[in-house]
Amino acid sequence: MGRRNTELGLLALVAVFVIAAHLLAGLGLNGVAPEGFVAFAVGLVGFLAVVNLVMRWLAPQADPTFVPLAGVLNGLGYVMIARIDPELAGLQMMWTVLGVGLFTGVLAVLRNSRNLSTYRWTIGLFGLVLIALPFTPLGTTVGGARIWVSFGPVTFQPGEFAKVALAVFFAAYLVEKRELLAMGSWGVGRLRIPDPKHLGPVLVAWGVSLLVMMYQTDLGSSLLFFALFVVMLWVATARASYLAVGGTLFAAGAVFAWSTFDHVQRRVRVWLDPWEDVTGEGYQIAQSTFAIADGGMVGTGLGQSGQVAIPVAETDFIFAVIAQELGLFGATAVLVAFLLLVGTGLRTAVRADNPFDTLLATGLSALVGVQAFIIVAGVTRVLPLTGITLPFVSYGGSSLLGSWLLVALLVRISDGNNRRAAQRDGQPVVAGRADA
Repeated sequence: MGRRNTELGLLALVAVFVIAAHLLAGLGLNGVAPEGFVAFAVGLVGFLAVVNLVMRWLAPQADPTFVPLAGVLNGLGYVMIARIDPELAGLQMMWTVLGVGLFTGVLAVLRNSRNLSTYRWTIGLFGLVLIALPFTPLGTTVGGARIWVSFGPVTFQPGEFAKVALAVFFAAYLVEKRELLAMGSWGVGRLRIPDPKHLGPVLVAWGVSLLVMMYQTDLGSSLLFFALFVVMLWVATARASYLAVGGTLFAAGAVFAWSTFDHVQRRVRVWLDPWEDVTGEGYQIAQSTFAIADGGMVGTGLGQSGQVAIPVAETDFIFAVIAQELGLFGATAVLVAFLLLVGTGLRTAVRADNPFDTLLATGLSALVGVQAFIIVAGVTRVLPLTGITLPFVSYGGSSLLGSWLLVALLVRISDGNNRRAAQRDGQPVVAGRADA
């Protein structure tokens, strides 16, 4: 039970941090503790204790850092959202509970991560259907991007779940085809490539990413989907040439989209010079820049960033609010948390005892890392701004559910790896629901 006890200690630290941050944000904003603060503190401690019990029951051998890292990012996001809009904070709390419920459900139903490979074509088709949903009459445009789907009063982003489904499909497909894809049977001069018939999925991934970019006006998701497959293809074949070819294909597609579509040109124009129209198109990114500069090294203090108003701060620009209130040190701590989460996922991939788990853990880790990079790079003007969310931190039910689903799969892979390793070494294995 050593891993779970370690996890319990880390969760206790998470509880102390989130409770203290929530209190300080309330004091900084209104001079008094937030409404219902005691109930929040007691509820959070009980909630995290239940999560630890779930892990002891369903994944006793999993790495002890996954849940605490996800929890501290989720908790910090809640504190920031509560400071920005208390009504949204209530919804975010509800989505957090549902996200952890989904996390628990996946662990209870999925006993062995390798079972997913059996349904790879079904899961892949499901992922493509989710990507295509915004193109249908159910799709709605929010903030200039057609990435939302509405079923009556329920609105969600299907892309948050499509990325996980595609990661599962890509992992299963590449396990089956990795040797063929690694062979250079065709070539021009010294450049050798696999048989073109095996490159079909690469071209399909490229085409899907372009379609998302063009018709959903969503640069972030387009880059995320394509980067996912290229990284997994590189890991599966150990051929760095796929990185070069993939990067070239995406760059060509991006140039084509920039030269053809007004919305892409507008994003690039604002990225290059937001000051040209600082009260119009460039207002949001300009305000973000002012906020980050206002934070300095140590920040203005939790709840004390009201002098710089950032539109839609709870979603696209929540990292700017963090940088303003917690400064460079706080923003760096958030990035370190993401690096640790990605690193833990990659460590799980390296320790996996079968290729499917290795590729799936790699793909899921890449999703977290690339998505965090894209949104942070957009806020800080390293890349054009995109409409994707910062995992676990930004407001949004789809984002939180998709993020907790992703972590559940990583936890299941980690638990299976450690369980089988202990059995091979002749060590006693802690009993749990996963044994069934």
